[in-house]
Parts: sequence; structure tokens; C-alpha cells
Amino acid sequence: MLDVIANVNGAVNGVVWGIPMLILIIGTGVYMTVRTRFFQIVRARHVREKTIGGVFQKESGVTTSGEKASISQFQALCTALAATIGVGNIAGVAAAIAAGGPGTIFWMWLSAFFGMMTNYSENVLGIYYRRKNSHDEWCGGAMYYLRDGLGSKEGCSGIGKVLAVLFSIFCILASFGIGNMSQVNTIAGNITSVFRIEALDRTIWIGAAKINLYALVIGILLMLLAGLVIVGGIRRIAQVTEKFVPFMACAYILGALIVFIVNIGRAGEVFGAIFSFAFGLRAVGGAAVGLAVKSAVTWGFKRGVFSNEAGLGSSVMVHSASNVVEPVRQGMWGIFEVFADTIVVCTLTAFSILSTGLIDLHTGQMLSTNEQTALVSEAFGTVFHFGGVNIGSAFIAVAILLFAFSTVLGWSYYGTKAWEFLFGTKSTILYKVVFVVFIVFGATMNLNLAWDISDSFNGLMAIPNLIGVLTLSGTVIKITENYIARTFHGSKEKPMLSAFEDIQAEQEHKL
Repeated sequence: MLDVIANVNGAVNGVVWGIPMLILIIGTGVYMTVRTRFFQIVRARHVREKTIGGVFQKESGVTTSGEKASISQFQALCTALAATIGVGNIAGVAAAIAAGGPGTIFWMWLSAFFGMMTNYSENVLGIYYRRKNSHDEWCGGAMYYLRDGLGSKEGCSGIGKVLAVLFSIFCILASFGIGNMSQVNTIAGNITSVFRIEALDRTIWIGAAKINLYALVIGILLMLLAGLVIVGGIRRIAQVTEKFVPFMACAYILGALIVFIVNIGRAGEVFGAIFSFAFGLRAVGGAAVGLAVKSAVTWGFKRGVFSNEAGLGSSVMVHSASNVVEPVRQGMWGIFEVFADTIVVCTLTAFSILSTGLIDLHTGQMLSTNEQTALVSEAFGTVFHFGGVNIGSAFIAVAILLFAFSTVLGWSYYGTKAWEFLFGTKSTILYKVVFVVFIVFGATMNLNLAWDISDSFNGLMAIPNLIGVLTLSGTVIKITENYIARTFHGSKEKPMLSAFEDIQAEQEHKL
């Protein structure tokens, strides 16, 4: 039976993460980039001032929430980054380089560049079509702009509702897999291998199940910690991630920067290898060039999308809970989110691997026998070793603990909003309790198949979401042009803040 499931999932996974889907995801980003006239470049200064720049300005409103049931723009970003900055930024980058060579990093950059506008478009639509629930909390996401946006077009009411339901189902299933058990399983595996405790490192039987006691203890501790945060809802999640994510990201970036500085002399060689391998310039023969480029493009795009999640419609759910009034303002946070995740964090991980002699920069061959997280641990170990003790593996193990646990918190919110859309606000406590309990299962089970299945559901979310983004692209352009005209050209035209008249009127009073 498991073989049948694995074969069926392999076929599905080959479609949802295959070349056609990657072309669709990247193509959507290219399309929105062109239609917005390269907004991420032309308005780069404005994006910086209204996003991360506003964090340091008390009067910007970026770090404060004026509504009791909403969260600030910065809290929304931190919660979204909590879900996107995860194991993919460490293991995913290492796997991409191992499989596709140094050139994969260039194509990850390219996917991020265009992915910025996909994420921008998702967030603009999320804010424009969001509503409030019975707790006076903002609710938005792909399911809402599919139902109320696509569904409002002539003859599309039924397809809009069906796609909204499908997206919600895929999101819930993915939240238990890639957003919960797979992350926790990675935490448990790394902690038990790096920080050995002999008294706990033994097998016990619970009924007919054979379980590692150490992993069980880790699972229970993570369940308790996550439960305290998740059951408290979006405001508690946001309060934790607001403090947790900046520390987590800065600590890892600092460690990677130290590796960068120590190996700064190899910077030219590293970036030269990235660009030359990206276009197969160091491959021998026509066929070899084609294969090298195809491998680099495929792995670079795949891991880039997997890392920043642009096009999957996931982070828009938390961005929609922001106190922001202008849809474009939250769209700009989406641009910064992709930039921080892929251009900053993934690039530093890649440089750590490529600059420390683990890969031959002339041939692209692996010189290390390690894989994924162990490869990054080895890279950090070349710098972080004191008195003969290699602390690089401990550093990466702690980083994975923080990254993966933050992903669990972020995805718990995504699953909650999808569940709420299907079954109502009052029933979300059931989802939260089940989600928290599954953390223990994640820590103690062999999840190879579960990881593959959840990866498929993660990709399936992109199909209805991208249909929504493409069919509503005209709305995104109108909202963007309206904002640009009012902000940069002094136009007095009516702002486009919501698709619903009552919310539009309410939001206009806040401008």
C-alpha cells in the first residue's frame, strides 16, 4: 500500500514541482513585473522607506497596530518570515548546489527577483479582498480573492468557490506535513545527533510502536512551547515572532557574515563560478553545456520558489491580518520578504558552502561527502572551531531549531485561516489542538514519505492561487496605478482600498 501511495505521489509531485509548474510560477512573476513596469526596481527606494526603513521611524506606523484585533505591518512580516525562513534556507540551498552546481544560485536570485512581484500581487489582492470575522480580526488570502474576486467575474462564480475550497484543503494538509511534522522531525534529528545525551538516547516501546526516548522528549517540549503560542491566536504568534524572527535571522546572518569575511579573498572566485556555471561556460561539449544549464536552472528555480514560497499563496494570509490601510503598502512588504529570504539568507548560505573548499569551483564537483545540513555544518566548522572543538555543527543545529520551530508557528496560522474559511471561526480551536498534538508525532516518526506528500500539497496550493493572481492581474495594476498617481503625482482620485463598499468607507477615514 505504501509503495502505491509513494508511486502516486511521485507522479503528482513530478507535475506540481515539474518544469511546467516552475515555468508557470516564474512566468507569473515575469508577467507581473512587466505589467507593473518593474516596480521592484523603479520604486526600490520607496519600498525600502515604507518597509524596513519605517521600522526605525516612530511615526511611520509600521511597528504599531491601531486596531485591537489586528497586528502591525512589522509583526505581519515577522510572522510571514517565520514560515518562509526555514530549513530550506540551509538544507535547501545545500541540496541545490549539490545537485545543480554553483550556477543554481544565479537562478535562485532570478526566481526571487520575479517572485517579488508575485508576492507583491498576492498581498495586494489579499488586502483588497479581505474581510473581518466574528472576532473583528482581518481574514484574507487566496481563498478570499478566489471566491470574491475571481468569483465576481461573469460566469466564474462556481469555479471561484471550487478553487477557494481546493486551496484551503491543500493548505490544511500541507500545514500538517511541511509546516509541522517535517520541520519538527528535522529538529529532533539534528538535536539528537549533535547534542548527545546517553541517558535519553535509547529506544522504548509505546504499544506496538518503537520510539526514540530522546526524540519523544524533544517532541513533548516543542509541543508545550508551540501550544502556548499557537492557541493564543495571531496576536500571540505575532508578538512572539516579532521578537524571535529578527534575533533568529540576525544570529544566522552574523554567523554567515563571519564566514564571508574570513573567506573574503575567495569572493571573486565564488561569484565567478556562480555566473559561469549558471550558463554552462565551464562544461565541455554542447550536450554537457545543455545538461549543466538545465540542471542549474531547474534546481535554482525549484529551491528558490521552495524557499521564499512566492506563488504558493501562503504568506498572504498573515499579511492580510495587518493593520495596513493601503493594499500596495502590504504588497511592498511582500517584496521585502522575498528579498530577505532568498537574496540575503540563501546567498549567505551559498557563499559559506562555496567559499570553504567543499566544492571545486573549477569543475563544480563535490569534495565533501556530506549532504544538506551536514554540508553547511562542515562549512561553518571551517571557521567556528576553538581549541580543536568544531562548534559549527552545534551552531547549525541551533539555527535549524530556531528556523524550523518558527516555520511551525507561521504555518499553524496558515492552516488556521484555511480551516476557518471552510468550517467557521469557532471551530478553529479544534484545528489548533490537533496541530499541536501532531508535533509529537513529527518528532518520533520516520517521515520520508510524509515529507514527499506534504511537498506535493505545498505545490498544489500554487495552482488555484496562480489562477487567481493571473485572472485578477488587472485589478492589481489598477490598485498600483491608483497608489502611484496619488503618492507620486498628487492625484486626488479616490483610493482603491477594498473591494467592499463598507470596508472601503471605513478605511478611507483612516487615511
